Amino acid sequence: MIDKKRLITLTQKVIGINSENPPGNELALAKFIERDMKALGLEVKTYTYAKNRPNIVATLRGTLSRREAAKQAILITPHFDTVPIGQGWKYDPLGGEVVNGKLYGRGATDDKGNLASCMEVMRSLVEDKVQLKKDVVMAATVDEETGSHEGIIPLLDKKVLKPGFALVMDSTEFDAVTAQKGLIHGRIQIFGKKAHGAYNWRGVSAIELAAKVITKLKQIKFPHKKHSLLHGPTMNIGVIQGGDKVNMVCDLCEFAFDMRFMPGMNSASVLKKMKEVIKSVTPKFKLELDDVQLPYEINRDDSRVKLYLEIARQMGNQAVVKGSEGATVITLFKKHKIPAFATGFGAHGTAHTNDEYIFVKSLYRGTQVLEEFIKQYDLL
Repeated sequence: MIDKKRLITLTQKVIGINSENPPGNELALAKFIERDMKALGLEVKTYTYAKNRPNIVATLRGTLSRREAAKQAILITPHFDTVPIGQGWKYDPLGGEVVNGKLYGRGATDDKGNLASCMEVMRSLVEDKVQLKKDVVMAATVDEETGSHEGIIPLLDKKVLKPGFALVMDSTEFDAVTAQKGLIHGRIQIFGKKAHGAYNWRGVSAIELAAKVITKLKQIKFPHKKHSLLHGPTMNIGVIQGGDKVNMVCDLCEFAFDMRFMPGMNSASVLKKMKEVIKSVTPKFKLELDDVQLPYEINRDDSRVKLYLEIARQMGNQAVVKGSEGATVITLFKKHKIPAFATGFGAHGTAHTNDEYIFVKSLYRGTQVLEEFIKQYDLL
């Protein structure tokens, strides 16, 4: 049985252990999670891909044969790094104070409330001696806030995690996130020719060329199929730099772009179109890629999605199917052909903000929903 008081205390404890990323030192919290899960008699392993950044994988073994129980396993995966705390908080960001039904602290919504929920579910299943056929695997991971390169990515790539289904615990208010956009992050360098500012006709301004390129890139209408859960493709120019001095013609200007593209679109065709547009302004450029993530979608009529929504609603929660404009780690499961969707019990609009909080009511109810979903999934 889910113990509300214990769940609140656990959430306060994990909030109280600083795991800001950057700088990216989650060791103290990792050790806490490891000890807590080992105390339940679970199979607990750590996987470290960067110093002081262990990922914790705890497994409750099912009664099927080892091969089948693992093959059909359900994975529940929260992350336990947080964005930096920053300044200007009213409540202690590591205090876990409960005020008017809200539990405050950095990571309360993203993602330590969901971490505590998963840990409490594992404890409840063990205490109640629930006999499940399939393995239940909890993977608490690092580095989500800066790309998951030391967390869920190597865990999947190295086949540490090979579940039959994954539930990414990193969302809010019981939403079932079944679709999300793809992501391209990159930098474009535009090359010009230096000259004295008073004789600018002798040079070629990379800044002025970059301005023309940016204008044209923003005007691209990428062909795409309209999606009921997502807005269309977007491009944001987030960083720009160039020039040495005001009285010099700039010969190098670099800007960084954030491109979000739709399920059904292809990153190669997006980049091809971008290069064509740049070439229409100048042949002297270089495009460097920093990150590419594929769009993701699971059918909203998938039996696991429908089961989750049914349970959440039967237990009095307004769970709905949603799309994610931003990147979550559900897309990383596509490469490995593992069906997945995301959910969670944080408070809408509070992640990464000052005085981040989670509703205690949502935390408790969500943990009950998660436990029941795991039990019902075992029967599918």
